[in-house]
Amino acid sequence: MSEVDTKAHDEAEERSYGFWLFLMSDAILFSLLFATYAIMVTATDNGPARTEIFGYWRTAANTALLLSSSLTMGLASIAICEARKSAAFQWIFVTMILALAFLVLEIQEFMGLVAQGAGPDRSGFLSAYFTLVGTHGAHVTVGLIWMAVLCLHLAMAPIGPAVQSATERLTMFWHLVGIVWIGIYSMVYLPGLYQ
Repeated sequence: MSEVDTKAHDEAEERSYGFWLFLMSDAILFSLLFATYAIMVTATDNGPARTEIFGYWRTAANTALLLSSSLTMGLASIAICEARKSAAFQWIFVTMILALAFLVLEIQEFMGLVAQGAGPDRSGFLSAYFTLVGTHGAHVTVGLIWMAVLCLHLAMAPIGPAVQSATERLTMFWHLVGIVWIGIYSMVYLPGLYQ
């Protein structure tokens, strides 16, 4: 292996290691937010409890949207690996539409709760809820921006190692966002719907 190849390989390894550290720190952040929510779930201060504020259709739709977007992001990643630029654009675009629909439903839910007087300042439970779900929503927003940047990169350059590496990291990030949503759906919404 030449000196240039060795240097490029070392840089790729450093980036990969750094990204895994980022993902693990993100997992720790969400673990702490889940723990806080678990402690605060009963701290309603005579305000609305989770059984009173969550609706089945919206949470089911959000789950379907986000899990479908995880699939489409995986398909985009496969298209990038196979150097099929057109297919990659299509799958990333579908992923972005699904993620945007997810965010719209989440924002509508937040606005509806605030309009009912169930904002984050109402109780410890609602504060923990808005923080956990809002942080997840912020991650979805970051993922959308990242996808837009990736599309610009795809439009301006051929698919090469840099694009493949960026797509791989975005896909890992997006799958983490989906895994966290499964945790939120299981811990926050399902018990509120069926208690």
